[in-house]
Amino acid sequence: MRLEKDLVREILLAVEAHEKPPLGWMVLKLEDRDPGLVSYHVMLLAEAGLLAGISLGGMNHFEWQPMRLTYRGHEFLDTVRDGEVWRRTKAGAEKAGVAGLDMLLDLGKAISKQMLKEKLGIELP
Repeated sequence: MRLEKDLVREILLAVEAHEKPPLGWMVLKLEDRDPGLVSYHVMLLAEAGLLAGISLGGMNHFEWQPMRLTYRGHEFLDTVRDGEVWRRTKAGAEKAGVAGLDMLLDLGKAISKQMLKEKLGIELP
């Protein structure tokens, strides 16, 4: 399976929007998304430290569900929440031929800083 960047963002937004306190795992169902693909991406996001997740699968069943975002997950989401920042981040990653979550975060931060400079005329370190 391939890492789908839009699905990563979609999962993080859905977990953030969950209204109940993180007392356990939440059932994550995304419209028009294959549950197996969503589970795979939840597992990857947990491995990357962007969310806390749990495996609910067994011997012949693969299922991962999210529990909550981590601080790093909030940071990632806050960086790419803006649609234009996300569009530029994805385009830059595709142009450079990179797709790792760490690289997306770094690229998103750089693009956010660039957009702040363009809009506000200030440069951040």
